[in-house]
Amino acid sequence: MAADSARMPVAVASCPLTPAPWTTQAIVAGAGRYLTPSYKNCPIVFARGDGPWNIAQDGTRYLDFSAGVAVNGLGHNHPDLVAAIAAQAGRLIHQSNYWHNEHAVPLAAELCQRFEAAVLACSATQVQARAFFCNSGGEGTEAAVKLVRRYHSRVRNQPRPGIVTVKGSFHGRTYAAMSATAQPKYQDGFEPLVPGFRYAEFGNLASIEAQLDETVGAVLIEVVQGEGGVCLPPAGFFRQLRQLCTERGVLLGLDEVQTGLGRTGTLFAFEQEGIAPDLIWLAKALGGGIPVGAVVVQDHVAQALQPGTHATTFGGNALVTYVGRVVLGVIDRDGLVAQAAHMGAYLLSQLRSVLAGCERVRDIRGRGLMCGVQLTGDVAAVIAQCRHHGLLVSLAGSDVVRLTPPLIVDAGHIDFSVTQLARALSDLQG
Repeated sequence: MAADSARMPVAVASCPLTPAPWTTQAIVAGAGRYLTPSYKNCPIVFARGDGPWNIAQDGTRYLDFSAGVAVNGLGHNHPDLVAAIAAQAGRLIHQSNYWHNEHAVPLAAELCQRFEAAVLACSATQVQARAFFCNSGGEGTEAAVKLVRRYHSRVRNQPRPGIVTVKGSFHGRTYAAMSATAQPKYQDGFEPLVPGFRYAEFGNLASIEAQLDETVGAVLIEVVQGEGGVCLPPAGFFRQLRQLCTERGVLLGLDEVQTGLGRTGTLFAFEQEGIAPDLIWLAKALGGGIPVGAVVVQDHVAQALQPGTHATTFGGNALVTYVGRVVLGVIDRDGLVAQAAHMGAYLLSQLRSVLAGCERVRDIRGRGLMCGVQLTGDVAAVIAQCRHHGLLVSLAGSDVVRLTPPLIVDAGHIDFSVTQLARALSDLQG
């Protein structure tokens, strides 16, 4: 694959205090002793990455079609990203939000201008936007919940604390985000939840409308459900939802944490729905692996967050916002949004072609480089068998193999991934 061999590594000075590495065996054993049992880690220790490839300590290469759960949009060890991190770390990593740094406002300007342009293209409406920086998608959800509640209570002076989300959603693991996530498996044992959330059916306008009354201030929803199983909305659903929210005086907030910044073939997934949201929030791909998130919100709603109402220590520091600017620059320079649309269409067509006739396949769906293969039987076993054949994919929902490769993938990578998925299914047929 020519794209892999053309990559040039960036020279980075080694640390004089580099700790001695642990072996794979010691790390796997140590995880069982020293880490909380929060994760079901596979017994693989990755030592480095190269483009769309992960390389384990033993040298085994795996094609990464999980991309850190849609985080590594530029792949691993991208030379521009590595150089940006090294350069900014040598100047300034962190200073509190009591002062400005050189990169937070420029990154906010880029995100707001892109949001404003997308809204104008979708609705012929000119808006002004503002951004709030945080560290993750879950923190973005927390900020969104606080923002919409305070907007109604302090800007409009009409408290409307109710928030409607939809079943199968995933908005993060912090308390308000978990309460917004309408999946009981994520909430089990953590009750009482944050009050005020109501759950409707994804893609069902009547179900959402039935939850709206004068106490509801917002609908918060993913454009494409990621953890819920790569679920796509029915045609026209979001246009109808936007109209309904406008008529009822309800804010429409879109969780673009997994779909944002090119993943679905447009910079923001809402562009394909032709709507103007009141706010969106981003994370994952924005930092290319560096923790950074952002809420981008129309100006009149942003007035809810006056000094002292919401903050975060690390959000918007110099390192993460510089990296975010570089990530956007690479996406633009290398045409990665168009690449995601083109390669996503190819991935979907190859999945449907190669897996045609496979009895275990119930559905194949996706948008851009966010695809899901819904299966019968033991899906975890299929994912494990894919790893055995050098392919990393993840589980979405209870029965979907999710493929979210880096935006830099080419046709050769896609052919390899589909071949190995088909091979894994064939291995387990008996």
